[in-house]
Amino acid sequence: MMIGEMIAKIRIEKGISKTELARRTDINIGHLTHIEKGERNPSHKALRNICKALDVPYQQLMYTYDKTINEEQASYHVVDHIAYNKVVAVDNINGFVDCPSHILSASLALKMADDSMEPILKKGSYVYIEFNSPLNNKEIGLFQVNDTIIIRKFYAKKGKITLKADNKKYEDITISENDTFYIIGKVLV
Repeated sequence: MMIGEMIAKIRIEKGISKTELARRTDINIGHLTHIEKGERNPSHKALRNICKALDVPYQQLMYTYDKTINEEQASYHVVDHIAYNKVVAVDNINGFVDCPSHILSASLALKMADDSMEPILKKGSYVYIEFNSPLNNKEIGLFQVNDTIIIRKFYAKKGKITLKADNKKYEDITISENDTFYIIGKVLV
């Protein structure tokens, strides 16, 4: 399970041993090991305690709760591109829009600001985003690349990530190790 890998990544980044996390959360170290290996999901209460102990927002990890990582997603280290300690900032809210019944996991609806994904996604139409969802090749996602938020098709080959627009007037974006790159979510179509 993706959530276990995220917990292990965050714990290691923060320099917290598994023993220390077990102590802070009152979770048995054996159970915590099973969680980090993806063999078990934490209960919601346990996840809240883990997030508190790691000093990260609960909801961002909750988005990864029932997600699994396939071989393709593991090859581009999807966990390294999930922003577990950031939330999307929305500068303007126009109200609610109806969410189609076939789109069960939408977290947010955004209006397409440009024609980069035409003809699939028309400028001015709403797209539905599922936060912190790992992507497969050719899936459309919402990304942060450096200081820009964009919607593009995702391609990963041999660890190299490229973002492509459907509209050919837009250039491909190849992600380098110097770029700040996050997968915000998957566009549900």
